Formats: sequence, C-alpha cells, structure tokens
Amino acid sequence: MLFDLNDEQKMYQAAVRDFCQKEIAPYAAEVDETGEMRWEAIKKMPPLGLTGMSVPEVYGGAELDTISIAIAIEELGRACGSTGLSMAAHNGLGCGPLVNWGSDALKETFLPMLTSGDYLGALALTEPDAGSDLRAAKTTAQRDGDAWVINGHKAWITNPKYAPVINVHCRTEREDGSTTYNLIAVETDREGLQIQKPEKKMGLKGSPTQQLLFENVRVPFENVLGEEDKGLYYVLQTLDSGRITIAALSVGLAQAAYEAAIKYAQQRQAFGRPIAKFQAIQWMIADAEVEIEASRLLTFKAAWLKDQGRDYSKAAAIAKLKASEVAEKVAFAAIQIHGSYGYSQEFPVERIYRDQRLMTIGEGTSEIQRLVISRRVLEENNIG
Repeated sequence: MLFDLNDEQKMYQAAVRDFCQKEIAPYAAEVDETGEMRWEAIKKMPPLGLTGMSVPEVYGGAELDTISIAIAIEELGRACGSTGLSMAAHNGLGCGPLVNWGSDALKETFLPMLTSGDYLGALALTEPDAGSDLRAAKTTAQRDGDAWVINGHKAWITNPKYAPVINVHCRTEREDGSTTYNLIAVETDREGLQIQKPEKKMGLKGSPTQQLLFENVRVPFENVLGEEDKGLYYVLQTLDSGRITIAALSVGLAQAAYEAAIKYAQQRQAFGRPIAKFQAIQWMIADAEVEIEASRLLTFKAAWLKDQGRDYSKAAAIAKLKASEVAEKVAFAAIQIHGSYGYSQEFPVERIYRDQRLMTIGEGTSEIQRLVISRRVLEENNIG
C-alpha cells in the first residue's frame, strides 16, 4: 500500500502550486470584494490542464488521472475559494458530462471552447423547490418533433454567466403517466433562456451563482447527453465524481486557514512570548494537522478507487463529508487563534471561513452524505 504521489504527480503538484501562489492567491481578496473572477489567471490555465482536467487532449484537455485532479483542485482552493469552486464546477459539472456521455458532435462543438480559457462550464440541477431530491425537479423537457422544448426554473447554479453551454437536468412526462429524466446540453444563447443576476452570498463571492428561467426553450434532440431517459443515472454519477473535487477543495481551504493560523501564532506575542508557545494554541494546531491529513488521505483514496475503475461512491461520500466538516473546524480554530483580528477582513481567515461554509451544502449536504454512506454500509452487510 503506497501513500506517496508518483514523480509525475509531484511535478504537477509543484507546477500548479507555483501558478496558484503567483497568479491567484495574491488576488483572492480582490476577487471576493469585486465578485469577479480573475480572467487574466484563467486564460493562463490551459497549458497546465486546469481548464480541461478530464478532457481528452484532442479537445484541448489534459486527460488527468483523478488523483491529479484532486491535487489541482486542492491547490486552487488553497489559493482562492471562489476560483477553486468555479474551476471545480467547470471541470466536473460542465466538462465532465460532455466527456462521459456527449456525442462526438457535442464534444467537437463545446469541449474546445470550454478548454480554451475563455469560458467556464456549468450544470443545472437545483431548483427553488428541489435540491437534494433530484426526482422532485419540475423543469420539463418535452419532445416536439426533432427538438426538446424546455420549461422551468433552476437555482443556485455555478458559472452560468461564463458558460457557452449548460448541462440541464430535466424531467419528461410520458403519455402513459410515467416520468423519466434527461440531461440536455443547452446553449446559453437559446431564445427563451434567461440568466438572472448573481446571488448575494455569504462567501465564494467571486464564483457566480445564478438562477435560470426556461420559457419554451427549443433545443435539438441531438443535444441530449447519452441515452434518452438515463439522465438521472448520469447526474448521480456526476455527483459521485464531484464529491471528490469538493473534498479536495475543502482540504485546500482548510490548509490555507491552517497555514495562516500557524504564521500568525508565531508572530503574535502575548505575555512576553509568541502565542504558538502556549499549549492551548499548540493543541488546536495539532488537531488541525491530524484532521487535514485524514481528509486528504480519504480524498486520495476515493480518487484512487475511481482511477482503478472500482466502485468509489461510498468512498467519495466519506471523503466529502469528512473534508467539508474539517474545513469548518479548522477555519473556526484559525479565527480563534487570530482572536479579534480573525474577525477582520484584514486577515484571510475571515474570507476562508465564509468560503468554506458552502462545502457541507454543495454537491450533497452532510445529511445526504450520511444517508449515502449508511445505505451502502447496510447493503454491504445485507441489512435492511
């Protein structure tokens, strides 16, 4: 059993870390304040494969293994939560379904655009009244001749204002009264599609979150991803994979908070010595080290299982649950170590604390992860 990255992965980690610390981290506060991504950095990402992590090279991607993808997302999150989230969504939710189930025509049309550094991809699942329960989606796609006609309302969607195409989860009501689901690639310039203003959020302000309104949006039938009526299966597969990236992003946020706390603890003086000399601070640092290391290993395990072609659903849920809740604990401790300054925008831990709060909600809440894990455990033990 190996616990080290191979030489290629180590080189990639070093290259991505260097890029992120030079091109992204120094501007993280500005991205948070302005609510705008730093496109100067995104346009420089294609040579590192950051705009097409899982995309085949023929379409401009890097076709990375899942561990390398986790490495990259962690480094992005460590530098800037907003950039990390948008790039995770772009790669896993925007590009991923097209790579996995898109026709050759869809891949040739959209993947080169998405890997160019000029756009970001998106996936539309959540609705105002449908979050964790994907079967409750009310956005409909009815077949009309050679086209789909889509009507409905999506909410909390990442990246739509930057997307040339959005993968949309739709339900189709059959004449026999049954319901099926499809995942359909919808170009954002289609008549009848309205992209609302970005939501005002607690954190991750540089990563746009918007509502989508569909009013008789006509899309060619060929835009359906994969086989007709298998959309729900494709979405669930996408979420399994996405949980690995959110786990990695959570590790990156926790690592950034941890490093900021250590730096401050070594500089801040109290009672004539650095506060890092006090046991109370040392224990918080030790706990953070343990939790981050555990989260990273769980994330790498889930990524490794996926790369091996093995069932990784439970492992991804475990990694996402652990890492997202660790990000909360570590960011909390980092603010505590900073004291009053941790509550100020003068120090990065204030922003990190706000950014990490979404991690236990997006890609399935902690409650959903516990359901996924418990159901798999019961199935494995032939109980229930």
